[in-house]
Amino acid sequence: MSMNRHPRSRVPLAHRERVDWHHHADHQLIYPRRGVLRVSTAEAVWAVPPQRAVWLPALVPHAHEAHGPTDLRCVIFAENPLALRRPTVMAVSPLLAEVVAALTAEDAPGPERRRNLQRVALDELRPVEGLTVRLPTPADARLRDVAALLEADPATPRTLAELGAEVGASERTLSRLFRAETGMSFPQWRTQLRLHHSLTLLARGSSVTAVAADCGYNGPSAFIHAFRTAFGTTPGAHLVND
Repeated sequence: MSMNRHPRSRVPLAHRERVDWHHHADHQLIYPRRGVLRVSTAEAVWAVPPQRAVWLPALVPHAHEAHGPTDLRCVIFAENPLALRRPTVMAVSPLLAEVVAALTAEDAPGPERRRNLQRVALDELRPVEGLTVRLPTPADARLRDVAALLEADPATPRTLAELGAEVGASERTLSRLFRAETGMSFPQWRTQLRLHHSLTLLARGSSVTAVAADCGYNGPSAFIHAFRTAFGTTPGAHLVND
């Protein structure tokens, strides 16, 4: 794992391009201005669209993977005025998006203007309440096996009992472990996985109808409703047209 004190402020990433595990001495706001960025830490994985960003406290190891052509922006902060100790998903307002763009532009602002812009950025940071595409990573080997089966086929209708039979654990045991290790019930965790997967498929250019089917929804309407509940936008806002 590498230590990168001063990461590049703007990193264009091709589809499925990765940034391997590393950490920083300072706090970091990670924002995909375009595309979807899969952000991984030891405790969870996030699928981050342009309407979201992730605050990473200093020294938290993390890795990235792009889905669709992705314009990764990174803003470094020496202080943590929000007192956030864990990675946190942030809503990205139009103002915050433009401030991050200015802070990470090729013609970087001077020190005084940078300090002013950073103050505006910090003032605009708002943690996302309610459902977000944070997918907790289970530690138990049986849960990891279940997670691998679902990641390979998010649309599978198999029940927890059926999945348990495949990994050698009872439904009751797995249900208890999901709540204990992820803070979610199994249906909640599966919903997060499907929404997580849907963002990456939309970033690759799949249609809303195809994504709904690939993620196990009973038609586009059910998918659109779940997506809007999670993100406040429709899947169509995330379609790649170029």
